[in-house]
Amino acid sequence: MSRQLPLLLPLHRFALDDGPGIRTTVFFKGCPLSCVWCHNPETISTECEIACYPQRCISCGECLGVCPTGAITLEPLVRISRTTCTACGRCAETCPALALERRGEYLPAGELVALLLRDRLFYESSGGGVTFSGGEATVHMDYLEQVLRDLKQRGIHTALQTCGLFDFEHFSTRLLPRIDLIFYDIKLLDPDQHQRFTGRDNRPILDNFVRLTGMAREKLMPRVPLIPGITATRHNLTGIASFLRGLGYGQAELLSHNPGCREKRLAIGREIPEEPTPDMMTIEDESRCRELFFSALAGEPA
Repeated sequence: MSRQLPLLLPLHRFALDDGPGIRTTVFFKGCPLSCVWCHNPETISTECEIACYPQRCISCGECLGVCPTGAITLEPLVRISRTTCTACGRCAETCPALALERRGEYLPAGELVALLLRDRLFYESSGGGVTFSGGEATVHMDYLEQVLRDLKQRGIHTALQTCGLFDFEHFSTRLLPRIDLIFYDIKLLDPDQHQRFTGRDNRPILDNFVRLTGMAREKLMPRVPLIPGITATRHNLTGIASFLRGLGYGQAELLSHNPGCREKRLAIGREIPEEPTPDMMTIEDESRCRELFFSALAGEPA
């Protein structure tokens, strides 16, 4: 398959949390950020990866006979040498216990559109559509533009979840006219903190948001992930709320944290960040964060 195509994870059909109505969510591999709390670490790299789950292994040895590089051993459960593995996927194809799984498949744009249109009846009856997520879908601008064009020609509602780090001119001319709703993440307002916890400067992200607000405010829904001790602090939440209020926003979404990312990182052999991975936020703490943020967004005194 052509290396010009992006790698995709399995489609999430009948999604109810990725925009209005019943939706199908498309997950792209590849992201310019490396957030220490990333909920989908298997989407950070643009390359195919093999997820390894030794706890599922039945020690049948089928994988040993198909690995072309000898990257797999049984000790007595399956292990992968990440320095030797080429992620060809043969082991995942032969594993009867799903202890080895391929993360990433190539799919031509036309085939993806055909799959997405299978649920058209559900989109139309519920006010739903298709949401593009990741990773960061805008990393694959050419492919995404083609899929969006084909969907909009058929009247399908489209949404995008983005970290906001993209080429603004290409985005605004090639993608924006074909997107109905944009979930735009604003994680941290302080540039040093953003660099520390995501690996990138946030100034281009904030600049893109301000420029998009001037062009298509009605399409934008800002979102803030609630990460204990990182984004879910009084200083950060009130700062982001003030930033949004200054741009005229009265609405935003706060995203709850899922600490299961550590297990996902281990499965694909990705290093655990030196920064501690936050635990689940208590219901009481999350409630206080929400009250603080939305009070500040409304301009109420803290």
